[in-house]
Amino acid sequence: MRSSPAARSGETPPRTPGNHHFQSTVSAHRLRRLNSLVLLLRLFSFCFSLASAVFMSTNSRHSSWLDFHPFRFVFAANAIVAAYSLVEMAFSVFEILRGTTPLPEPLQVWFDFAHDQVLAYLVLVAEGAGAAEARGLRGGDTCTDGSSFCVQADVAVALGFVGFFFLGCAALVSGFRVVCFMISGSRFNL
Repeated sequence: MRSSPAARSGETPPRTPGNHHFQSTVSAHRLRRLNSLVLLLRLFSFCFSLASAVFMSTNSRHSSWLDFHPFRFVFAANAIVAAYSLVEMAFSVFEILRGTTPLPEPLQVWFDFAHDQVLAYLVLVAEGAGAAEARGLRGGDTCTDGSSFCVQADVAVALGFVGFFFLGCAALVSGFRVVCFMISGSRFNL
């Protein structure tokens, strides 16, 4: 496609019906709101996953959580999700402040979507395994009336499920961005 003489000389090309480089303030406001929502979801996912990992790692009054493989899985999955959410919060802040993604847009869209999906399933499986193990311990000698081990394990698993909820919501938003990118070539169809 040939460019106009005005465009070749550095001047602004004339406005034509197919030339849409204008972004309204309403569209910019919508994009800021969506980015703020993503940041909030990442923040909640980080907080609940970190709290779950901390609760599980400090749970060793009568028995050690290291003695139970599902509780190790709960700790590891929540620690990984907390670290990922922290990195994604930094990416979200960068996007809000600069108006662009830290990685090239196609890579950023697919990076967010793929990691949200994989880590959401990882933490869901870990919490399911932890819940099954905590329930199985109720009938044994590990969980007695005076033992806080099982209560703390239950709290860690519950916090992990809440972290999964927020990560799942972030995965829905990143899925929306993938669909918008595939349809219009932009992560948010303005």
